[in-house]
Amino acid sequence: MSATDSSIAIARTAAHAASDKIAQDIVAIDVSDRLAITDVFLVASAPSERQVNAIVDGVEEELSKQGLKPVRREGRSEGRWVLLDYIDVVIHVQHEEDRVFYALERLWGDCPVIDLQLEASVPAASSDAE
Repeated sequence: MSATDSSIAIARTAAHAASDKIAQDIVAIDVSDRLAITDVFLVASAPSERQVNAIVDGVEEELSKQGLKPVRREGRSEGRWVLLDYIDVVIHVQHEEDRVFYALERLWGDCPVIDLQLEASVPAASSDAE
């Protein structure tokens, strides 16, 4: 079993919102074969607590436009590792130091990575010259 199309779509929307807030190293991991409770872990990081919270705000705002609200939010007050649980997608926004320390990608390294299609959101520089 692999992540559903709707889970992948939510992860992509969240990734684009995180990217708009200058999140770093955005990765989506299909954990559906290993976990019964969710399909996708989306992981992103930032160099400061303030930036972590800005990314979280951007993700929540964008997903709320689709009628989605997290069923659980943890870590917001510290701004080091914020977890947003959207049931099928769990979003982890971590301070870059915590991301290196906890290494979620290494823990789930045997799970497939989802193509977030982030490059498609950046217009090509050559199109301006035409």
